[in-house]
Amino acid sequence: MAHHLGGSSRGPVSRVELRVECQSLLKKDTSSKSDPCAVFLLQKQGKWVEVGRTENIENCHDPKFTKTFVIDYYFEEVQKVKVQVYDIDNKSPQLTDDDFLGEIQCNLGTIVSRNPLVEPLLKKNGHPMGGSMITIRSEEMKEGGELAHITLNAKKLDNKDFMGKSDPYIEIQRQNPDGSWQVTHRTEVIKNTLNPVWRPFSVSVHALCSGDHNKEIKFDVYDWDSDGSHDFIGGFKTTVKEMMGASNNEIPFPCINPKKQGKKKYENSGVVYLTNFELKRPMTFLDYIYGGMQINFTVGIDFTASNGNPRLNSSLHFIDPSRPNEYVQATRAVGNICQDYDSDKLFPALGFGAKLPTGEVSFEFALNFDPSNPYCNGIEGVIQAYQHCIQAVELYGPTNVAPIIRHVARFAAQSQAEESTKGASQYYVLLLLTDGALSDMPQTIQAIVDATALPMSVIIVGVGQADFDNMELLDGDNGMLRAPNGQEARRDIVQFVPFRKFKREESMEIQTEDSYACNQVSAEELARQVLAEVPQQVVQYFTMRGLTPCKKPA
Repeated sequence: MAHHLGGSSRGPVSRVELRVECQSLLKKDTSSKSDPCAVFLLQKQGKWVEVGRTENIENCHDPKFTKTFVIDYYFEEVQKVKVQVYDIDNKSPQLTDDDFLGEIQCNLGTIVSRNPLVEPLLKKNGHPMGGSMITIRSEEMKEGGELAHITLNAKKLDNKDFMGKSDPYIEIQRQNPDGSWQVTHRTEVIKNTLNPVWRPFSVSVHALCSGDHNKEIKFDVYDWDSDGSHDFIGGFKTTVKEMMGASNNEIPFPCINPKKQGKKKYENSGVVYLTNFELKRPMTFLDYIYGGMQINFTVGIDFTASNGNPRLNSSLHFIDPSRPNEYVQATRAVGNICQDYDSDKLFPALGFGAKLPTGEVSFEFALNFDPSNPYCNGIEGVIQAYQHCIQAVELYGPTNVAPIIRHVARFAAQSQAEESTKGASQYYVLLLLTDGALSDMPQTIQAIVDATALPMSVIIVGVGQADFDNMELLDGDNGMLRAPNGQEARRDIVQFVPFRKFKREESMEIQTEDSYACNQVSAEELARQVLAEVPQQVVQYFTMRGLTPCKKPA
């Protein structure tokens, strides 16, 4: 039996099932062992809400509970989880009379990235509960989703053109419940040949036959014509079950044209050969996380003069401990999510557009001023380095971000070079924070297009009130980015948002006690928006590289 827990209105990346077991629970009963039960809580709007309990296991200090919890998992959110363990002494649903055996608080992201999560149970004051341990295992719940990987060629197709040879392509059709046929895939056209070899392609089994391996599928071969009057060459019907035989041997399918079937000496209009057919379940983001894939998070911060004098409260870099600026808010909100997927919690923090204490103007400097070791300890370490740096540099310019993109790309390229031995083990997320239009847009576009071939995503947050219209060019949602040299992006890796889109309006006359909470909520909304596409970008990259998840060591 499983308890189901909901999330936000956006569709979850996945659903995960959590299993709980404990080791060396304290003995609270004088005459027998404890009778433990695990209580699962989820934080919603700042409050802990109980969402389910396991069964009680009598007289056991090392319980392995059978009841599980199913949760909607959102990569782009910090989902706080608490598991409490009690020794149940009576049948009352109230826990106030039962002995407390310890608890754990963590993020769901930590549970899935460290699967299994093994931690000491703690007292409510945060101290260890006498050596008691808890283990939480997570598993993704998958439903269907088979993909068919198909490779086809044909020989001796009928020639439909008077001038030259046919330009053949194939339409694959599924049968609707009313008996009609619907096109679900169309191959590319191979020009001027009667012996075409089509590129391998993938199509979902659901699209082919509604998941029914015995349901007929129709393949029709046509000769393409520029005026749209494509000539039918011939076709055949088969099933997924029959095509699965191609994993061992090539399968020939004669193409039949019914209009020619009655003619003398007619055998077929050519033969289509199925040379490969594989059924695979598509990989998911959590497959790669469960395989030990790490997300390497880097921050790049704009130190150009247009941010304003940091000593004045009108500056975007003004440091007010009670009201963190947008640079701090965005770094904390996005970083707090990414840090769950990085085991060492060491993050490079870089700046651009400043004049350093040495007098050099730099577009790629470490916030801690140590170029050989730009890593900060945790997200709060990044923020501390930023707050120290802003007091030590002179804001300058121009706004050039290509150097920082190329900086992270060098590390991503190194990881890519090691994929043959280390597999799908590393992915890079760069958070770029800037207050204005870029001075090096052509170079930035080129750097991003180059990075689309690497294990890397770029998040750009516009800080302040500048005109960011030209930044939308970098976000591939409106078509693939193209570099000045004509090179096209391999995939969409950029997400851009202006911070002001998420700011809550506050009264100028009355500063409420909730203003900090409002800032935090708006920053969390920003993080949801900019990180929502990262899981599919990760999967798209490793799929493009043909890399399956690593096997995590036991």
